[in-house]
Amino acid sequence: MPSAASETYGPIFIGLVFNILLYGIMITQTFLYFTVYKRDKLWMKLFVFLLFFCDTLNCAFDIAFVFIPLVDDFGNETRLSYATWIFGTDPALTAFIALFVQMFFAWRVKVLTNSIPAVCLIAFCSICQWCGGIGSAIAVGMIPEFIHFQRFETIVVVWLAFSAVADSLITVALVWHLRKHKTGFHATDDIVNRIIRLTVQTGLVTALCAVIDLILFLASPSGLHLVFNLPLSKLYTNSLMSSLNSRAGWKYGNGLGDNVSSDPTEVSRGHVKGLSMHGDMSRRAGQEVFIDVESHEMIDVGDSKPPLSSSSHLQAASLYAIPSRCRSPVEKSTRVSVGAVPQSVIP
Repeated sequence: MPSAASETYGPIFIGLVFNILLYGIMITQTFLYFTVYKRDKLWMKLFVFLLFFCDTLNCAFDIAFVFIPLVDDFGNETRLSYATWIFGTDPALTAFIALFVQMFFAWRVKVLTNSIPAVCLIAFCSICQWCGGIGSAIAVGMIPEFIHFQRFETIVVVWLAFSAVADSLITVALVWHLRKHKTGFHATDDIVNRIIRLTVQTGLVTALCAVIDLILFLASPSGLHLVFNLPLSKLYTNSLMSSLNSRAGWKYGNGLGDNVSSDPTEVSRGHVKGLSMHGDMSRRAGQEVFIDVESHEMIDVGDSKPPLSSSSHLQAASLYAIPSRCRSPVEKSTRVSVGAVPQSVIP
Protein backbone atom coordinates (compact mmCIF):
# COMPACT_ATOMS: atom_id res chain seq x y z
CA MET A 1 0.00 0.00 0.00
CA PRO A 2 1.53 3.37 -0.97
CA SER A 3 2.43 5.72 1.84
CA ALA A 4 0.81 9.10 2.45
CA ALA A 5 4.01 10.78 1.31
CA SER A 6 3.98 9.08 -2.09
CA GLU A 7 0.25 9.63 -2.65
CA THR A 8 0.21 13.31 -1.73
CA TYR A 9 3.74 14.61 -2.04
CA GLY A 10 4.67 12.54 -5.07
CA PRO A 11 2.58 14.71 -7.43
CA ILE A 12 3.58 17.82 -5.45
CA PHE A 13 7.26 17.01 -5.89
CA ILE A 14 6.87 16.45 -9.66
CA GLY A 15 4.92 19.69 -9.97
CA LEU A 16 7.62 21.50 -7.98
CA VAL A 17 10.32 20.21 -10.33
CA PHE A 18 8.44 21.61 -13.34
CA ASN A 19 7.85 24.83 -11.43
CA ILE A 20 11.56 25.34 -10.77
CA LEU A 21 12.47 24.35 -14.33
CA LEU A 22 10.10 26.95 -15.77
CA TYR A 23 11.37 29.49 -13.25
CA GLY A 24 14.87 29.04 -14.68
CA ILE A 25 13.46 29.78 -18.15
CA MET A 26 11.72 32.83 -16.69
CA ILE A 27 15.03 34.10 -15.32
CA THR A 28 16.56 33.82 -18.80
CA GLN A 29 13.57 35.52 -20.41
CA THR A 30 13.69 38.39 -17.91
CA PHE A 31 17.44 38.86 -18.40
CA LEU A 32 17.01 38.97 -22.17
CA TYR A 33 14.19 41.48 -21.87
CA PHE A 34 16.11 43.95 -19.72
CA THR A 35 19.20 43.49 -21.92
CA VAL A 36 17.59 43.92 -25.34
CA TYR A 37 14.63 46.21 -24.68
CA LYS A 38 16.29 49.02 -22.77
CA ARG A 39 14.16 51.58 -24.60
CA ASP A 40 10.85 50.16 -23.38
CA LYS A 41 8.62 52.42 -21.35
CA LEU A 42 9.04 52.52 -17.59
CA TRP A 43 5.60 51.08 -16.86
CA MET A 44 6.39 48.04 -19.00
CA LYS A 45 9.66 47.43 -17.20
CA LEU A 46 7.90 47.72 -13.84
CA PHE A 47 5.23 45.31 -15.04
CA VAL A 48 7.83 42.72 -16.05
CA PHE A 49 9.65 43.18 -12.74
CA LEU A 50 6.36 42.69 -10.84
CA LEU A 51 5.69 39.43 -12.65
CA PHE A 52 9.22 38.22 -11.97
CA PHE A 53 8.85 39.11 -8.29
CA CYS A 54 5.54 37.22 -8.03
CA ASP A 55 7.11 34.23 -9.79
CA THR A 56 10.04 34.26 -7.38
CA LEU A 57 7.71 34.48 -4.40
CA ASN A 58 5.60 31.60 -5.69
CA CYS A 59 8.66 29.42 -6.25
CA ALA A 60 9.98 30.16 -2.73
CA PHE A 61 6.64 29.35 -1.10
CA ASP A 62 6.32 26.06 -2.99
CA ILE A 63 9.83 24.99 -1.96
CA ALA A 64 9.09 25.89 1.66
CA PHE A 65 5.84 23.95 1.58
CA VAL A 66 7.64 20.79 0.45
CA PHE A 67 10.65 21.32 2.73
CA ILE A 68 8.77 21.72 6.02
CA PRO A 69 6.86 18.38 6.17
CA LEU A 70 9.51 16.29 4.41
CA VAL A 71 12.57 17.65 6.24
CA ASP A 72 11.66 19.63 9.35
CA ASP A 73 8.82 17.28 10.36
CA PHE A 74 10.33 14.11 8.96
CA GLY A 75 8.58 11.02 10.36
CA ASN A 76 5.39 12.85 11.32
CA GLU A 77 2.84 11.27 8.98
CA THR A 78 0.01 13.42 10.32
CA ARG A 79 1.62 16.52 8.83
CA LEU A 80 1.68 14.85 5.43
CA SER A 81 -2.12 14.85 5.24
CA TYR A 82 -2.61 18.57 5.89
CA ALA A 83 -1.88 21.64 3.84
CA THR A 84 -0.43 24.67 5.60
CA TRP A 85 -1.06 28.34 4.93
CA ILE A 86 2.02 28.30 2.69
CA PHE A 87 0.28 25.94 0.31
CA GLY A 88 -2.67 28.33 0.20
CA THR A 89 -0.45 31.00 -1.34
CA ASP A 90 -0.07 28.97 -4.53
CA PRO A 91 -3.62 29.42 -5.90
CA ALA A 92 -3.64 33.05 -4.78
CA LEU A 93 -0.36 33.95 -6.52
CA THR A 94 -1.27 31.91 -9.58
CA ALA A 95 -4.56 33.80 -9.87
CA PHE A 96 -2.79 37.15 -9.47
CA ILE A 97 -0.22 36.31 -12.15
CA ALA A 98 -2.93 35.03 -14.51
CA LEU A 99 -4.89 38.25 -13.96
CA PHE A 100 -1.90 40.43 -14.85
CA VAL A 101 -1.01 38.42 -17.95
CA GLN A 102 -4.57 38.13 -19.24
CA MET A 103 -5.21 41.84 -18.73
CA PHE A 104 -2.05 42.62 -20.69
CA PHE A 105 -3.21 40.46 -23.59
CA ALA A 106 -6.68 42.03 -23.33
CA TRP A 107 -5.00 45.41 -23.78
CA ARG A 108 -3.18 44.05 -26.81
CA VAL A 109 -6.49 42.85 -28.25
CA LYS A 110 -7.88 46.35 -27.72
CA VAL A 111 -4.92 47.98 -29.49
CA LEU A 112 -5.02 45.64 -32.47
CA THR A 113 -8.74 45.02 -32.97
CA ASN A 114 -10.50 47.92 -31.20
CA SER A 115 -13.14 45.37 -30.22
CA ILE A 116 -14.62 46.56 -26.93
CA PRO A 117 -16.96 43.52 -26.49
CA ALA A 118 -14.05 41.09 -26.83
CA VAL A 119 -11.95 43.05 -24.34
CA CYS A 120 -14.82 43.24 -21.84
CA LEU A 121 -15.47 39.50 -22.11
CA ILE A 122 -11.80 38.66 -21.60
CA ALA A 123 -11.58 41.03 -18.62
CA PHE A 124 -14.73 39.53 -17.08
CA CYS A 125 -13.38 35.97 -17.34
CA SER A 126 -10.02 37.07 -15.97
CA ILE A 127 -11.57 38.76 -12.93
CA CYS A 128 -13.73 35.68 -12.31
CA GLN A 129 -10.72 33.38 -12.34
CA TRP A 130 -8.92 35.76 -9.97
CA CYS A 131 -11.85 35.60 -7.55
CA GLY A 132 -11.86 31.81 -7.86
CA GLY A 133 -8.14 31.63 -7.09
CA ILE A 134 -8.49 33.84 -4.01
CA GLY A 135 -11.49 31.76 -2.91
CA SER A 136 -9.50 28.53 -3.35
CA ALA A 137 -6.71 29.93 -1.17
CA ILE A 138 -9.22 30.80 1.55
CA ALA A 139 -10.86 27.37 1.27
CA VAL A 140 -7.49 25.65 1.75
CA GLY A 141 -7.16 27.45 5.08
CA MET A 142 -10.66 26.38 6.10
CA ILE A 143 -10.38 22.75 4.90
CA PRO A 144 -6.67 21.84 5.06
CA GLU A 145 -7.01 18.06 4.57
CA PHE A 146 -5.89 17.01 1.10
CA ILE A 147 -8.49 14.26 0.82
CA HIS A 148 -11.27 16.79 1.50
CA PHE A 149 -10.25 19.31 -1.12
CA GLN A 150 -13.14 18.26 -3.35
CA ARG A 151 -15.57 19.71 -0.83
CA PHE A 152 -14.84 23.15 -2.27
CA GLU A 153 -14.73 21.99 -5.88
CA THR A 154 -17.17 24.71 -7.00
CA ILE A 155 -14.77 27.52 -6.33
CA VAL A 156 -11.94 25.58 -7.99
CA VAL A 157 -14.11 25.03 -11.06
CA VAL A 158 -14.75 28.78 -11.24
CA TRP A 159 -11.02 29.46 -10.97
CA LEU A 160 -9.71 27.02 -13.57
CA ALA A 161 -12.65 27.10 -15.99
CA PHE A 162 -12.72 30.87 -16.33
CA SER A 163 -8.94 30.90 -16.63
CA ALA A 164 -9.09 28.49 -19.57
CA VAL A 165 -11.94 30.45 -21.19
CA ALA A 166 -10.03 33.73 -20.92
CA ASP A 167 -6.92 32.19 -22.52
CA SER A 168 -9.01 30.69 -25.32
CA LEU A 169 -10.77 34.01 -26.01
CA ILE A 170 -7.45 35.83 -26.22
CA THR A 171 -6.11 33.26 -28.67
CA VAL A 172 -9.22 33.28 -30.87
CA ALA A 173 -9.45 37.09 -30.97
CA LEU A 174 -5.82 37.59 -31.96
CA VAL A 175 -5.72 34.76 -34.51
CA TRP A 176 -8.98 35.90 -36.13
CA HIS A 177 -7.71 39.46 -36.48
CA LEU A 178 -4.31 38.40 -37.82
CA ARG A 179 -5.74 36.03 -40.41
CA LYS A 180 -7.94 38.83 -41.75
CA HIS A 181 -4.88 40.93 -42.54
CA LYS A 182 -2.97 38.56 -44.78
CA THR A 183 -1.93 40.25 -48.02
CA GLY A 184 -0.47 37.62 -50.31
CA PHE A 185 3.06 39.01 -49.97
CA HIS A 186 5.48 36.38 -48.74
CA ALA A 187 7.42 38.68 -46.39
CA THR A 188 4.43 40.14 -44.59
CA ASP A 189 2.48 36.87 -44.51
CA ASP A 190 5.50 35.14 -43.03
CA ILE A 191 5.51 37.64 -40.15
CA VAL A 192 1.77 37.19 -39.63
CA ASN A 193 2.11 33.40 -39.62
CA ARG A 194 4.86 33.55 -37.01
CA ILE A 195 2.74 35.79 -34.79
CA ILE A 196 -0.21 33.41 -35.19
CA ARG A 197 1.89 30.38 -34.28
CA LEU A 198 3.29 32.12 -31.20
CA THR A 199 -0.19 33.25 -30.12
CA VAL A 200 -1.67 29.77 -30.50
CA GLN A 201 1.23 28.06 -28.75
CA THR A 202 1.30 30.36 -25.72
CA GLY A 203 -2.47 30.70 -25.37
CA LEU A 204 -3.38 27.06 -25.77
CA VAL A 205 -0.62 25.81 -23.47
CA THR A 206 -2.01 27.70 -20.48
CA ALA A 207 -5.62 26.87 -21.38
CA LEU A 208 -4.82 23.17 -21.84
CA CYS A 209 -2.89 23.00 -18.57
CA ALA A 210 -5.80 24.60 -16.68
CA VAL A 211 -8.30 22.19 -18.24
CA ILE A 212 -6.20 19.12 -17.40
CA ASP A 213 -5.72 20.43 -13.87
CA LEU A 214 -9.49 20.81 -13.47
CA ILE A 215 -10.29 17.36 -14.89
CA LEU A 216 -7.80 15.61 -12.63
CA PHE A 217 -9.03 17.57 -9.61
CA LEU A 218 -12.61 16.46 -10.21
CA ALA A 219 -11.71 12.88 -11.13
CA SER A 220 -9.27 11.94 -8.36
CA PRO A 221 -8.79 13.03 -4.72
CA SER A 222 -5.19 11.80 -4.69
CA GLY A 223 -3.65 15.18 -5.54
CA LEU A 224 -2.56 14.15 -9.04
CA HIS A 225 -3.83 17.48 -10.35
CA LEU A 226 -1.01 19.26 -8.49
CA VAL A 227 1.42 18.07 -11.19
CA PHE A 228 -0.25 20.61 -13.49
CA ASN A 229 -1.36 23.12 -10.88
CA LEU A 230 2.02 24.09 -9.46
CA PRO A 231 3.70 25.04 -12.79
CA LEU A 232 0.64 26.98 -14.03
CA SER A 233 1.86 30.37 -12.85
CA LYS A 234 5.20 29.91 -14.65
CA LEU A 235 3.42 29.04 -17.87
CA TYR A 236 1.60 32.37 -17.74
CA THR A 237 4.71 34.45 -17.14
CA ASN A 238 6.74 32.60 -19.74
CA SER A 239 3.99 33.01 -22.32
CA LEU A 240 4.01 36.77 -21.77
CA MET A 241 7.80 37.07 -21.79
CA SER A 242 8.13 34.98 -24.95
CA SER A 243 5.66 37.33 -26.63
CA LEU A 244 7.61 40.41 -25.55
CA ASN A 245 11.03 39.00 -26.41
CA SER A 246 9.95 37.77 -29.84
CA ARG A 247 9.57 41.37 -31.08
CA ALA A 248 13.25 41.47 -32.01
CA GLY A 249 12.92 38.21 -33.93
CA TRP A 250 10.11 39.63 -36.08
CA LYS A 251 12.18 42.69 -36.92
CA TYR A 252 15.40 40.82 -37.62
CA GLY A 253 13.53 38.35 -39.79
CA ASN A 254 12.12 41.24 -41.78
CA GLY A 255 15.48 42.91 -42.23
CA LEU A 256 14.60 46.05 -40.32
CA GLY A 257 17.82 46.31 -38.42
CA ASP A 258 18.68 46.58 -34.78
CA ASN A 259 16.30 49.33 -33.72
CA VAL A 260 13.95 47.40 -31.51
CA SER A 261 10.59 48.96 -30.85
CA SER A 262 9.91 50.42 -27.46
CA ASP A 263 6.18 49.76 -27.77
CA PRO A 264 5.10 46.17 -27.10
CA THR A 265 2.37 46.48 -29.70
CA GLU A 266 4.22 48.58 -32.28
CA VAL A 267 5.53 45.59 -34.21
CA SER A 268 2.15 43.94 -34.30
CA ARG A 269 0.32 47.17 -35.07
CA GLY A 270 2.79 48.23 -37.75
CA HIS A 271 2.90 44.88 -39.51
CA VAL A 272 -0.75 43.97 -39.07
CA LYS A 273 -2.78 47.15 -39.39
CA GLY A 274 -0.55 48.39 -42.19
CA LEU A 275 -0.98 45.18 -44.14
CA SER A 276 -4.49 46.07 -45.25
CA MET A 277 -3.16 49.19 -46.99
CA HIS A 278 -0.47 47.19 -48.77
CA GLY A 279 -3.05 44.60 -49.76
CA ASP A 280 -5.27 47.25 -51.37
CA MET A 281 -2.33 48.74 -53.23
CA SER A 282 -1.31 45.33 -54.52
CA ARG A 283 -4.82 44.61 -55.77
CA ARG A 284 -5.01 47.98 -57.57
CA ALA A 285 -1.55 47.93 -59.08
CA GLY A 286 -1.12 44.22 -59.65
CA GLN A 287 -2.89 44.32 -63.05
CA GLU A 288 -0.89 47.25 -64.51
CA VAL A 289 2.20 46.63 -66.65
CA PHE A 290 4.78 49.38 -66.81
CA ILE A 291 7.29 49.47 -69.70
CA ASP A 292 10.14 51.92 -69.65
CA VAL A 293 11.17 53.14 -73.11
CA GLU A 294 14.43 55.04 -73.21
CA SER A 295 15.34 57.38 -76.09
CA HIS A 296 18.86 58.73 -76.54
CA GLU A 297 19.65 61.72 -78.76
CA MET A 298 23.01 63.28 -79.53
CA ILE A 299 22.82 67.10 -79.37
CA ASP A 300 25.43 69.50 -80.61
CA VAL A 301 25.98 72.06 -77.93
CA GLY A 302 27.15 74.62 -80.43
CA ASP A 303 23.67 74.97 -81.98
CA SER A 304 21.45 77.71 -80.73
CA LYS A 305 18.54 75.31 -80.18
CA PRO A 306 18.53 71.54 -79.73
CA PRO A 307 16.68 69.78 -82.56
CA LEU A 308 13.31 68.28 -81.67
CA SER A 309 12.53 64.74 -82.58
CA SER A 310 9.41 64.00 -84.56
CA SER A 311 8.86 60.66 -82.83
CA SER A 312 5.41 60.32 -81.37
CA HIS A 313 6.53 59.10 -77.98
CA LEU A 314 8.84 62.11 -77.51
CA GLN A 315 5.89 64.47 -77.62
CA ALA A 316 5.09 63.41 -74.04
CA ALA A 317 8.71 63.70 -72.88
CA SER A 318 10.46 66.69 -71.33
CA LEU A 319 13.32 68.45 -73.12
CA TYR A 320 15.88 69.63 -70.65
CA ALA A 321 17.83 72.85 -71.28
CA ILE A 322 21.54 72.41 -71.90
CA PRO A 323 23.82 75.06 -70.35
CA SER A 324 25.53 77.18 -73.05
CA ARG A 325 28.89 76.89 -71.39
CA CYS A 326 29.14 73.16 -72.32
CA ARG A 327 31.49 72.54 -75.20
CA SER A 328 31.14 68.82 -75.80
CA PRO A 329 28.24 66.73 -77.14
CA VAL A 330 26.04 65.37 -74.39
CA GLU A 331 23.61 62.52 -74.34
CA LYS A 332 19.98 63.26 -73.37
CA SER A 333 17.74 60.50 -72.05
CA THR A 334 13.97 60.52 -71.95
CA ARG A 335 11.69 57.91 -70.40
CA VAL A 336 8.05 57.16 -71.12
CA SER A 337 5.84 54.83 -69.05
CA VAL A 338 3.36 52.74 -71.01
CA GLY A 339 0.40 51.38 -69.04
CA ALA A 340 -0.16 54.36 -66.76
CA VAL A 341 -1.55 57.80 -67.54
CA PRO A 342 1.44 60.13 -67.94
CA GLN A 343 1.60 63.32 -66.00
CA SER A 344 1.46 66.66 -67.81
CA VAL A 345 4.78 67.41 -69.47
CA ILE A 346 6.12 70.84 -70.35
CA PRO A 347 6.84 70.97 -74.12
